[in-house]
Amino acid sequence: MGHLTPISKDDDARWMGAAISLSQRGRGRTAPNPCVGAMVVRDGSVIGRGWTRPHGRPHAEAVALEQAGDAARGATLYTSLEPCAHVSPRGPTCTASIIEAGIARVVIGLRDPDPRTDGQGIAMLEAAGIAVSTGIGANEARRAMQGFLSRQHLGRAHVTLKLATSLDGRIARSDGESRWITGEAARAHGHVERARHDAILVGRGTLDADTPRLNVRLQGFEDRAPMRLLLTRGTATAGWTAVASPEVAAAHPGVDHLMVEGGAGAASAFLNADLVDRLLLYRAPILIGEGRAALGDIGLASLADAHGRWRRVDTRMLGSDTLEVYERVRD
Repeated sequence: MGHLTPISKDDDARWMGAAISLSQRGRGRTAPNPCVGAMVVRDGSVIGRGWTRPHGRPHAEAVALEQAGDAARGATLYTSLEPCAHVSPRGPTCTASIIEAGIARVVIGLRDPDPRTDGQGIAMLEAAGIAVSTGIGANEARRAMQGFLSRQHLGRAHVTLKLATSLDGRIARSDGESRWITGEAARAHGHVERARHDAILVGRGTLDADTPRLNVRLQGFEDRAPMRLLLTRGTATAGWTAVASPEVAAAHPGVDHLMVEGGAGAASAFLNADLVDRLLLYRAPILIGEGRAALGDIGLASLADAHGRWRRVDTRMLGSDTLEVYERVRD
C-alpha cells in the first residue's frame, strides 16, 4: 500500500476534527444519508477533502478520493463515519473505492449503525491490509450527525425547539405583537440554524398570525430551502405539508433534522410528547409583562419531574441577546 508515515494521536484528533467540521456543510441536505466529512492527508498536508452532497450522493469519501487522485496511494483517510460497504445502484461502495485508491490507513470517528454496513466496512478494509483506527473524535462525530443516528436508533428525526423570549418568558405582547423580540445577530443565528435542518415546523396560530416564509435569508445560503411543516389536524395551504401530531412530524420521510420554530402550542405539544432533543433559547434583555407565554401545559405531573431533564451545552452572546443551548438528558 506504500509507505505509511507515523501520525500522532494529536494529529489524528486534529484531522478528524477538521473532517467533522467539513461534514456540517452538508447537514440538513443529505437525508436519508448521514452528513459525513472526509479528508485525505499525506505527509502532513491535505490532498483531498469532501462532504456528503445534497440528497446523499456522492459520499464524502468519494469526493475526497477524487480530489486526491493518484496521490491518495499510501495516504491516510479520515472519515467521520465508517465507509459504506453495501452495494447501491447509485455508485460503488466507499470501502471498495478506498481499497482501489491504495489508501494505507483509515481513521474513523463512528461505526455505522446501518445494518447494511455496521462493521463490514471496517472488516473489508482490514482484510485488504489497510490499518484502521476507530473512535477518534467519536463524541464530536456523534453530535455532528445526530439526525441520522436518531433515525437509525429511534426511527425519527432529531428535533430542535427554538424559543425567542423576553427575560420574563414572553414571546409576544398580549395583542400578538412579536417583531422583533431579539436583535439582528440572534435572528441571523436563527437563519443559520434553519439552514442546518431538513424541515421547519410551526403551528396553525403562527401561520395565521405571522405568515412566516421560513426561508434562509443569509448571503450564501439562498439555496437552502427546508421543508415547511404545519402542525394541524386540518389541511395545509400551498407550499406547506400538514402533519397531525408531533409523532407524525418527527417520523416524516426524508427529515432527519427537524426544527420547531413557531407557537407556544406547537412547542408545548412537542415537549409534552417528549420529542425535543435540543433546545435553543434566545433571550432578549427586555421585559414585556403581561403577554403571551412561550409555553403552555407540557404535561408535568409535579415540579420534581422538571428537574434533571436538560443539560446546558453552550452559552453565548449574540449582540445584546443571550443564546443558551440545552440537550435532553436521556438514558
